[in-house]
Amino acid sequence: MSKSLSLFFAVLSVLFMSATAISIAHNGWLVLLFSLLFLLSTGAGFIVKARLRRKNNK
Repeated sequence: MSKSLSLFFAVLSVLFMSATAISIAHNGWLVLLFSLLFLLSTGAGFIVKARLRRKNNK
């Protein structure tokens, strides 16, 4: 995975994680939303990494 793509997923995950922490004091539904978005963005990063690794090995 290129460094810029890795940086994108890392920054996106940190933003969602920070939004989750901030929303704890405000609304429970926002906590669930941002937690789900954090998990999805982290999972998407791993999926993209695995697909690119498989593509490069062939």
